[in-house]
Amino acid sequence: MDGTSFIATTKPLFKLTPADGPAFEHYAHERISPYLIVCDHARNRIPECLGDMGLSEEARNEHFAWDPGSEGVGRHLADMLGAPAIIAGFSRLVIDPNRVLEHPTLCSPHEDETDIPANIGISAAEKQARIDQVFMPYHNAIRAALEAIRARGQQPILISPHSFVPQYRKGQYRPWQIGVLWREDQRLARPFIEALKARGDIIVGDNQPYCRRSHRFHTVEVHAEDVGVPNLLFEVRHDFIRTDAEQKHWAEIIFKALPQTV
Repeated sequence: MDGTSFIATTKPLFKLTPADGPAFEHYAHERISPYLIVCDHARNRIPECLGDMGLSEEARNEHFAWDPGSEGVGRHLADMLGAPAIIAGFSRLVIDPNRVLEHPTLCSPHEDETDIPANIGISAAEKQARIDQVFMPYHNAIRAALEAIRARGQQPILISPHSFVPQYRKGQYRPWQIGVLWREDQRLARPFIEALKARGDIIVGDNQPYCRRSHRFHTVEVHAEDVGVPNLLFEVRHDFIRTDAEQKHWAEIIFKALPQTV
Protein backbone atom coordinates (compact mmCIF):
# COMPACT_ATOMS: atom_id res chain seq x y z
CA MET A 1 0.00 0.00 0.00
CA ASP A 2 1.01 3.60 -0.54
CA GLY A 3 1.81 5.96 2.32
CA THR A 4 -1.51 7.70 1.71
CA SER A 5 -3.48 4.51 2.25
CA PHE A 6 -7.15 4.80 3.09
CA ILE A 7 -7.98 4.57 6.78
CA ALA A 8 -11.71 3.97 7.08
CA THR A 9 -12.05 5.34 10.61
CA THR A 10 -10.60 8.75 9.74
CA LYS A 11 -12.30 9.46 6.40
CA PRO A 12 -15.37 11.69 6.11
CA LEU A 13 -18.47 10.63 4.18
CA PHE A 14 -17.92 10.35 0.45
CA LYS A 15 -18.25 13.67 -1.35
CA LEU A 16 -17.20 14.73 -4.83
CA THR A 17 -15.58 18.13 -5.27
CA PRO A 18 -15.17 20.29 -8.39
CA ALA A 19 -11.56 19.10 -8.57
CA ASP A 20 -12.78 15.52 -9.06
CA GLY A 21 -14.70 16.38 -12.19
CA PRO A 22 -18.17 15.06 -13.04
CA ALA A 23 -19.46 11.55 -12.51
CA PHE A 24 -19.53 11.03 -16.29
CA GLU A 25 -18.54 12.65 -19.55
CA HIS A 26 -21.15 13.11 -22.29
CA TYR A 27 -18.93 12.98 -25.35
CA ALA A 28 -20.25 14.74 -28.48
CA HIS A 29 -23.69 15.03 -26.90
CA GLU A 30 -24.90 17.29 -29.72
CA ARG A 31 -24.73 14.51 -32.31
CA ILE A 32 -28.00 13.25 -33.79
CA SER A 33 -27.89 9.47 -34.11
CA PRO A 34 -29.91 6.42 -33.07
CA TYR A 35 -26.70 4.98 -31.60
CA LEU A 36 -25.54 5.62 -28.06
CA ILE A 37 -22.15 4.35 -26.81
CA VAL A 38 -21.85 3.74 -23.06
CA CYS A 39 -18.50 3.04 -21.38
CA ASP A 40 -19.05 1.63 -17.89
CA HIS A 41 -15.46 0.88 -16.90
CA ALA A 42 -13.57 3.45 -18.95
CA ARG A 43 -11.39 5.02 -16.25
CA ASN A 44 -9.51 4.24 -13.05
CA ARG A 45 -9.79 7.71 -11.50
CA ILE A 46 -10.54 7.90 -7.77
CA PRO A 47 -12.18 10.91 -6.06
CA GLU A 48 -9.97 12.91 -3.74
CA CYS A 49 -12.00 11.99 -0.66
CA LEU A 50 -11.02 8.33 -1.08
CA GLY A 51 -7.30 8.96 -1.42
CA ASP A 52 -5.77 5.87 -2.99
CA MET A 53 -8.44 3.58 -1.49
CA GLY A 54 -5.61 1.80 0.33
CA LEU A 55 -4.15 0.50 -2.93
CA SER A 56 -0.76 0.86 -4.57
CA GLU A 57 -0.51 2.61 -7.92
CA GLU A 58 0.14 -0.77 -9.51
CA ALA A 59 -3.10 -2.17 -8.05
CA ARG A 60 -5.09 0.88 -9.17
CA ASN A 61 -3.90 0.18 -12.71
CA GLU A 62 -4.95 -3.47 -12.63
CA HIS A 63 -7.85 -4.65 -14.76
CA PHE A 64 -10.10 -5.10 -11.75
CA ALA A 65 -10.10 -1.29 -11.36
CA TRP A 66 -11.16 -0.52 -14.95
CA ASP A 67 -11.27 -1.77 -18.56
CA PRO A 68 -8.09 -0.40 -20.19
CA GLY A 69 -8.59 0.73 -23.77
CA SER A 70 -12.37 0.58 -23.71
CA GLU A 71 -12.81 4.35 -23.61
CA GLY A 72 -10.60 4.85 -26.66
CA VAL A 73 -12.46 2.18 -28.62
CA GLY A 74 -15.76 3.73 -27.56
CA ARG A 75 -14.74 7.25 -28.60
CA HIS A 76 -13.44 6.13 -32.00
CA LEU A 77 -16.55 4.05 -32.61
CA ALA A 78 -18.74 7.00 -31.65
CA ASP A 79 -16.86 9.15 -34.17
CA MET A 80 -17.30 6.57 -36.92
CA LEU A 81 -21.02 6.24 -36.20
CA GLY A 82 -21.52 9.98 -35.76
CA ALA A 83 -22.95 9.17 -32.34
CA PRO A 84 -22.57 10.45 -28.77
CA ALA A 85 -20.99 8.50 -25.95
CA ILE A 86 -21.53 8.54 -22.20
CA ILE A 87 -18.36 7.68 -20.32
CA ALA A 88 -18.28 6.79 -16.62
CA GLY A 89 -15.85 9.07 -14.81
CA PHE A 90 -14.46 6.92 -12.00
CA SER A 91 -12.98 3.54 -11.23
CA ARG A 92 -15.38 0.65 -10.84
CA LEU A 93 -13.83 0.21 -7.38
CA VAL A 94 -15.53 3.41 -6.23
CA ILE A 95 -18.85 1.97 -7.38
CA ASP A 96 -19.48 -0.36 -10.29
CA PRO A 97 -22.05 1.15 -12.67
CA ASN A 98 -22.63 -2.25 -14.27
CA ARG A 99 -23.98 -3.91 -11.13
CA VAL A 100 -27.45 -3.90 -9.60
CA LEU A 101 -27.58 -1.95 -6.36
CA GLU A 102 -27.94 -5.11 -4.27
CA HIS A 103 -24.92 -6.83 -5.83
CA PRO A 104 -22.09 -7.69 -3.37
CA THR A 105 -19.49 -6.22 -5.75
CA LEU A 106 -21.25 -2.87 -6.20
CA CYS A 107 -18.53 -1.43 -3.94
CA SER A 108 -16.37 -4.52 -3.95
CA PRO A 109 -14.26 -5.22 -0.82
CA HIS A 110 -12.08 -7.78 -2.64
CA GLU A 111 -11.03 -8.20 -6.27
CA ASP A 112 -8.78 -10.92 -7.70
CA GLU A 113 -7.45 -11.83 -4.25
CA THR A 114 -6.73 -8.16 -3.50
CA ASP A 115 -8.36 -6.36 -0.57
CA ILE A 116 -9.91 -2.96 -1.31
CA PRO A 117 -9.51 -1.29 2.12
CA ALA A 118 -11.79 1.68 1.33
CA ASN A 119 -14.64 -0.74 0.65
CA ILE A 120 -14.20 -3.15 3.56
CA GLY A 121 -16.93 -2.56 6.11
CA ILE A 122 -18.41 0.27 4.05
CA SER A 123 -21.40 1.83 5.83
CA ALA A 124 -24.86 2.11 4.32
CA ALA A 125 -24.53 5.91 4.36
CA GLU A 126 -21.18 5.80 2.54
CA LYS A 127 -22.54 3.42 -0.09
CA GLN A 128 -25.63 5.58 -0.57
CA ALA A 129 -23.47 8.68 -1.03
CA ARG A 130 -21.58 6.93 -3.85
CA ILE A 131 -24.87 5.81 -5.39
CA ASP A 132 -26.27 9.34 -5.28
CA GLN A 133 -23.17 11.13 -6.57
CA VAL A 134 -21.64 8.66 -9.03
CA PHE A 135 -23.94 5.77 -9.96
CA MET A 136 -27.26 7.57 -10.45
CA PRO A 137 -25.97 10.59 -12.44
CA TYR A 138 -24.36 8.21 -14.96
CA HIS A 139 -27.48 6.11 -15.40
CA ASN A 140 -29.78 9.13 -15.44
CA ALA A 141 -27.67 10.52 -18.29
CA ILE A 142 -28.02 7.27 -20.25
CA ARG A 143 -31.76 7.24 -19.66
CA ALA A 144 -32.13 10.85 -20.78
CA ALA A 145 -30.04 10.28 -23.92
CA LEU A 146 -32.16 7.29 -24.93
CA GLU A 147 -35.36 9.23 -24.28
CA ALA A 148 -34.06 12.04 -26.52
CA ILE A 149 -33.49 9.54 -29.33
CA ARG A 150 -37.03 8.21 -28.95
CA ALA A 151 -38.41 11.75 -28.90
CA ARG A 152 -36.90 12.25 -32.37
CA GLY A 153 -38.87 9.24 -33.58
CA GLN A 154 -35.85 6.94 -33.80
CA GLN A 155 -35.28 3.48 -32.35
CA PRO A 156 -32.28 3.73 -29.96
CA ILE A 157 -29.39 1.30 -30.34
CA LEU A 158 -27.14 0.84 -27.31
CA ILE A 159 -23.50 -0.25 -27.66
CA SER A 160 -21.33 -1.04 -24.64
CA PRO A 161 -17.53 -1.49 -25.10
CA HIS A 162 -15.46 -3.33 -22.49
CA SER A 163 -12.08 -5.07 -22.37
CA PHE A 164 -10.71 -8.23 -20.76
CA VAL A 165 -7.35 -9.58 -19.66
CA PRO A 166 -5.41 -12.06 -21.85
CA GLN A 167 -4.80 -14.33 -18.85
CA TYR A 168 -7.15 -14.86 -15.93
CA ARG A 169 -5.79 -15.55 -12.45
CA LYS A 170 -3.82 -18.81 -12.47
CA GLY A 171 -2.57 -18.50 -16.02
CA GLN A 172 -5.82 -19.36 -17.78
CA TYR A 173 -5.01 -18.11 -21.29
CA ARG A 174 -7.82 -16.49 -23.25
CA PRO A 175 -7.42 -16.99 -27.00
CA TRP A 176 -10.27 -14.72 -28.10
CA GLN A 177 -9.43 -11.29 -29.46
CA ILE A 178 -12.98 -10.10 -28.92
CA GLY A 179 -15.93 -11.53 -27.03
CA VAL A 180 -19.59 -10.75 -27.67
CA LEU A 181 -21.86 -11.07 -24.64
CA TRP A 182 -25.61 -11.47 -25.05
CA ARG A 183 -28.67 -12.76 -23.21
CA GLU A 184 -31.91 -13.13 -25.14
CA ASP A 185 -31.76 -10.30 -27.66
CA GLN A 186 -29.43 -11.33 -30.49
CA ARG A 187 -30.57 -8.82 -33.10
CA LEU A 188 -27.14 -7.19 -33.17
CA ALA A 189 -25.02 -9.82 -31.45
CA ARG A 190 -25.63 -12.73 -33.83
CA PRO A 191 -24.96 -10.95 -37.16
CA PHE A 192 -22.04 -9.12 -35.54
CA ILE A 193 -20.46 -12.41 -34.44
CA GLU A 194 -20.97 -13.93 -37.87
CA ALA A 195 -19.46 -10.89 -39.62
CA LEU A 196 -16.36 -11.07 -37.42
CA LYS A 197 -15.99 -14.81 -37.98
CA ALA A 198 -16.36 -14.35 -41.73
CA ARG A 199 -13.18 -12.25 -41.79
CA GLY A 200 -11.16 -15.38 -41.04
CA ASP A 201 -8.52 -13.56 -39.02
CA ILE A 202 -10.25 -13.00 -35.67
CA ILE A 203 -10.97 -15.45 -32.86
CA VAL A 204 -14.40 -14.46 -31.58
CA GLY A 205 -15.80 -15.43 -28.20
CA ASP A 206 -19.54 -16.16 -28.31
CA ASN A 207 -20.52 -15.34 -24.71
CA GLN A 208 -16.85 -15.73 -23.81
CA PRO A 209 -14.78 -14.94 -21.77
CA TYR A 210 -17.94 -14.11 -19.81
CA CYS A 211 -21.47 -15.40 -20.26
CA ARG A 212 -24.26 -12.89 -19.87
CA ARG A 213 -26.90 -15.60 -20.06
CA SER A 214 -25.87 -16.88 -16.63
CA HIS A 215 -25.41 -13.47 -14.99
CA ARG A 216 -27.52 -10.34 -14.87
CA PHE A 217 -25.46 -7.17 -14.73
CA HIS A 218 -27.04 -3.73 -15.07
CA THR A 219 -26.41 -1.19 -17.83
CA VAL A 220 -27.42 -3.08 -20.95
CA GLU A 221 -30.10 -5.06 -19.12
CA VAL A 222 -31.87 -2.03 -17.62
CA HIS A 223 -31.47 0.48 -20.45
CA ALA A 224 -31.82 -1.90 -23.38
CA GLU A 225 -32.96 -5.48 -22.91
CA ASP A 226 -35.67 -4.79 -20.33
CA VAL A 227 -37.26 -2.18 -22.63
CA GLY A 228 -36.70 -3.76 -26.04
CA VAL A 229 -33.78 -1.63 -27.22
CA PRO A 230 -31.37 -3.40 -29.64
CA ASN A 231 -27.98 -3.70 -27.99
CA LEU A 232 -24.44 -4.93 -28.34
CA LEU A 233 -21.96 -5.58 -25.53
CA PHE A 234 -18.46 -6.58 -26.60
CA GLU A 235 -15.12 -7.03 -24.86
CA VAL A 236 -11.79 -6.61 -26.67
CA ARG A 237 -8.71 -8.27 -25.16
CA HIS A 238 -6.87 -5.32 -23.73
CA ASP A 239 -3.40 -6.25 -24.98
CA PHE A 240 -4.78 -5.48 -28.46
CA ILE A 241 -5.96 -1.95 -27.55
CA ARG A 242 -3.11 -0.41 -25.60
CA THR A 243 -2.45 2.54 -27.92
CA ASP A 244 -4.73 5.03 -29.60
CA ALA A 245 -3.83 3.57 -33.00
CA GLU A 246 -4.80 0.07 -31.81
CA GLN A 247 -8.03 1.37 -30.32
CA LYS A 248 -8.93 3.06 -33.60
CA HIS A 249 -8.04 -0.10 -35.53
CA TRP A 250 -10.40 -2.20 -33.44
CA ALA A 251 -13.12 0.45 -33.61
CA GLU A 252 -12.88 0.18 -37.41
CA ILE A 253 -13.20 -3.61 -37.23
CA ILE A 254 -16.24 -3.28 -34.99
CA PHE A 255 -17.78 -0.54 -37.12
CA LYS A 256 -17.49 -2.63 -40.29
CA ALA A 257 -18.99 -5.68 -38.61
CA LEU A 258 -22.09 -3.88 -37.29
CA PRO A 259 -25.25 -5.00 -39.10
CA GLN A 260 -26.67 -2.38 -41.46
CA THR A 261 -30.21 -2.96 -40.21
CA VAL A 262 -31.65 -4.06 -36.89
